[in-house]
Amino acid sequence: MATIAVYSLKGGVGKTTLAVNLAWAAATLSSRRTLLWDLDPQAASTFLLAGETGGRGQAQAIFTRDVAPAKLTRHTAIDRLDLIAADTSLRALDRTFHELDKKKRLAKLLGALADSYDRVLLDCAPGLSETSEQVMRAADLIVVPVIPSPLATRAFAEVESHLAERGGKVALMPVHSMVDRRRKLHAEALAAQPDWPVIPMASIIETMTVRRAPLAAFAPRSPGAQAFAELWQAIERRLASKR
Repeated sequence: MATIAVYSLKGGVGKTTLAVNLAWAAATLSSRRTLLWDLDPQAASTFLLAGETGGRGQAQAIFTRDVAPAKLTRHTAIDRLDLIAADTSLRALDRTFHELDKKKRLAKLLGALADSYDRVLLDCAPGLSETSEQVMRAADLIVVPVIPSPLATRAFAEVESHLAERGGKVALMPVHSMVDRRRKLHAEALAAQPDWPVIPMASIIETMTVRRAPLAAFAPRSPGAQAFAELWQAIERRLASKR
């Protein structure tokens, strides 16, 4: 099993869009037994794949009540793709991790899923926090969406620096997200980092929230769907190179 976290210091950079579409690609294009674990209290991935949860506090029970993660997994409408839903209880997750004082709690829970899944995608809340520290210890690869702007690029550099300071060995994969090549600032950012994967800005990607489905499920030939597929292939190559 490999764990891929989709994480950013900043919000509003297309993180959930990446997580949902990469989970679809893992399950459909690679035929992997895939789990998407929504760790963001905004529960956007949960909304896209399963609708509202009602905020019943189950999401945090995995961490506080010794509830096995497998008991909270649910099937989605997509073959081979399961979900652990988020809800509002995750707003207190940072405090929970601090009080538990178990630095590898998330890694241990993921280990319990190793026989059931080939790929786990984590949709993480933004910011540097106790939760992000748990993610950095547990993930095999962290995909970081970066809007082509100075502030977003600076935020990615902070994540790089933080990982270097703590001696983390997890690999980072920056991705230019929400790209409009007509904008001079975006074009300059892409020219400065030509090896970073690119996800375009497109109105059809925004309709995912209406369709409640990954992009390739309803627009498989769109440039956005192709970009997500190419990114997933790059992720699989990166994971294979680590073996």
